[in-house]
Amino acid sequence: MPLVTPSLAIVRPPGPAYAACLRALPVAIDVGLAMHEHAGYVAALRDAGIRVEVLSELPGAPDAMFVEDTAVVLDTCALLTHPGAPSRRVEVASIGRALAGHRTLHTMLPPATLDGGDVLRIDRRLFVGLSQRTNRAGLGHLAAVAATDGLEVVPVTMAGGLHLKSVCSLAGPETLLVHGAGIDRTAFAGLPLEVIDVPEAAGANALAFADRVLVSTAAPQTAALLEARGLRTVPLSLSQIHAGDGALSCLSLRLTATVASWVV
Repeated sequence: MPLVTPSLAIVRPPGPAYAACLRALPVAIDVGLAMHEHAGYVAALRDAGIRVEVLSELPGAPDAMFVEDTAVVLDTCALLTHPGAPSRRVEVASIGRALAGHRTLHTMLPPATLDGGDVLRIDRRLFVGLSQRTNRAGLGHLAAVAATDGLEVVPVTMAGGLHLKSVCSLAGPETLLVHGAGIDRTAFAGLPLEVIDVPEAAGANALAFADRVLVSTAAPQTAALLEARGLRTVPLSLSQIHAGDGALSCLSLRLTATVASWVV
């Protein structure tokens, strides 16, 4: 079954506070360039035929651009997460208001923590990275909610990387991109997947739709690998998104109007 292009994406542009976002290295961030790169991302979503809902900037929330971490959108419902970073929990309420008209909402409570960037959907399974931001209680809460949509949750042990989707993502229904040794790959054993080790860290987080794959310009070798497999790639400049430890998938919450097995 091919990948499905979402009908709606919810995004939030960065504001001046983005310069103070959480990141592994204390690199300087050009907020103006980040805004420009985010606008390019939104334009690429619209060019793919996706309706984009742009939320207002959230003052005092430096990481609010990374909306994917605050919710996991399923077929008929969505789980509002309890993000692993305490400073990010102020973002959840506004995401709940944005999703309220589209899905039945469930709310995660402590001690459970989970970031949406740790959740990779492959057909009827949700692979969940047990990372610095997502714990076993968060995985269990998601499993209970996902069961209402007939979805199975599969834990993935992580030894590195911020989120699961920082180090692996789908480029197609049978193609899994992976970078490095930060995850237990046995979690994916038995699936009809070709696992491609990509040479660039930025290449591990692609965003695939029915007819194209968005890829960071920081991963030209990955793009070439995908093009050689007949996939149409769309390169996007994300230098200031990467500076804040972000990537393609974390910049949007993606929804379909109908049940779809292969939305990533």
